Amino acid sequence: MSGIASRLTNQLVGKNFHKPSSLFFTRLMSSGTYENVLVEKVGEKKNVGLITLNNPKSLNALCDPLIADIKKAAIDLSKDKDVGCVVITGKGKAFAAGADIKQMQPMTLQNCIMGNFLSDWGQFGKRPIIAAVNGYALGGGCELAMMCDIIYASDKAQFGQPEILLGTIPGAGGTQRLTRAVGKSLAMEMCLTGDRITAQTALAAGLVSKVVDAEKLVEEAIKTAEKIANNSKLIVTLAKEAVDGAFETTLTQGCQFERKIFHSTFGTNDRKEGMDAFVEKRKANFTDS
Repeated sequence: MSGIASRLTNQLVGKNFHKPSSLFFTRLMSSGTYENVLVEKVGEKKNVGLITLNNPKSLNALCDPLIADIKKAAIDLSKDKDVGCVVITGKGKAFAAGADIKQMQPMTLQNCIMGNFLSDWGQFGKRPIIAAVNGYALGGGCELAMMCDIIYASDKAQFGQPEILLGTIPGAGGTQRLTRAVGKSLAMEMCLTGDRITAQTALAAGLVSKVVDAEKLVEEAIKTAEKIANNSKLIVTLAKEAVDGAFETTLTQGCQFERKIFHSTFGTNDRKEGMDAFVEKRKANFTDS
């Protein structure tokens, strides 16, 4: 959560963050379907979903309607039989500069408990999601990125959990996912000081897997998403579940879980097709079955 969104607006004027090329995209749904995000099917086979947070004036502050649109778009795309991976990015100068502080300012303890505030964040369907962090990812924006399966950052991106400066703490996984990603020391420093880290520091710490020139960020994320989408959606789902399990179990339990999933792939047509294609030196034709 970052109430800094409004203050950042003036700081960011004049800085050129990536604006995706229109040559890449085919609009999937009309603007009437979603009020706060743009949703497109992209890539050579149009098998990648692209969700663009579309409230640049507020630096894509994560108000309830925007979160609802992100969730709906991700779930809708996960139900599309052609889409095998999703990319999330932000329009303008920020990925998301935090949650909407004006929305949270009047809330009480009773509101939070009775409404189970923030409990529904991160429910984005079963398709793998790549966060293409084009600018500031602060507070809820950093947490949103960490809810994704892969994070790519532009060379101008910055990450932070500045909630401490607002008299609160991260509430959507910031203290938990960040610690698992970068370790206790750096996570503690970020959460206790509110200081930001650069894309390069995030890469060195393991928070992101790649830093890309701002002008090529979304293009690179889509390329990776296409590689994922060209594999069996069934097996990709199982692999994603296995990796996620590593954060929820001990090593012994995780290896047992992995082995059971591995065994289960031998009951699929795609496992047989993949191995047959390898032996026959041809490209596999997966049917997601």
